[in-house]
Amino acid sequence: MFVFMNAARLGVGMQGLGLTEVAYQNALVYAKDRLQMRSLTGVKAKDKPADPIIVHPDVRRMLLTAKAYAEGGRALCSYVALQLDTELTHPDAAVRKAAGDQVALLTPIVKAFITDNAWTATSECLQVYGGHGYIAEWGMEQYVRDARINMIYEGTNTVQSLDLLGRKILGDNGAKLKAFGAQVQAFVEQNGTDEAIAEFIGPLADLGEKVTKLTMEIGMKAFQNQDEAGAAAVPYLRVVGHLTYAYLFACMAKIALAKQDSGDKFYKAKLATARFYFAKLLPETAMLIRQARAGSATLMNVDEDLF
Repeated sequence: MFVFMNAARLGVGMQGLGLTEVAYQNALVYAKDRLQMRSLTGVKAKDKPADPIIVHPDVRRMLLTAKAYAEGGRALCSYVALQLDTELTHPDAAVRKAAGDQVALLTPIVKAFITDNAWTATSECLQVYGGHGYIAEWGMEQYVRDARINMIYEGTNTVQSLDLLGRKILGDNGAKLKAFGAQVQAFVEQNGTDEAIAEFIGPLADLGEKVTKLTMEIGMKAFQNQDEAGAAAVPYLRVVGHLTYAYLFACMAKIALAKQDSGDKFYKAKLATARFYFAKLLPETAMLIRQARAGSATLMNVDEDLF
């Protein structure tokens, strides 16, 4: 049953990824075509009665949010697919076991983190359209509705969070997470002296340390009261999700830096997206860590007749 369900959960995550991508592509075309206002820093389209809305900072924020979540999600899904192949076909049993452990650890992140992000991304892309976003002929409202159900079926995202924290991490005293963390740490140490990639390595190393401390703290509290795990699980999954994205974006940035002068703008675009992710999306982890640490008291000490 769990083989069947975990395959479905990976599929749901990829469905969320597909919705993120198609919403982004449509919103990008619209933002380049839709004329409204002038740029705050002066006219950009002198031959037109107004500038295309892609000149406005917040429109770019919305587009880049979807773009970053799409590229991070693609990297994560591709990475998990490679681990699945390794688990099923590698001749070394120890390597198969290690790959299987990573698949188990990352499956709830694929399902919950990617679909959470798809809900955010499709909503942002609908916002790019303004009022047009609610008109069915554009198709954007359908993407938003489709993204919302992915957070519910094949195990709600709260269930995925409980699975990650309770079964996949605390259930084996953090062995799977430590193995993944060691991989991240090895990458940090390998590239720690490279100034060109320092803007990505520093935040990645910092978040890795914070995840270790947060996991130990929640584990100790949950040992005394299991509601502590339940209260922390959802923000905790997003923190670990951001750790995986930060690691994958740093890996992609390393390749892109080496090829940014190749003449292929793909690599410059990849660097631009990585820089946006680290500057604008990764800082969410500060809030999430505080939420996870806040405990269960403000939830469980409220009498039912006070709701």
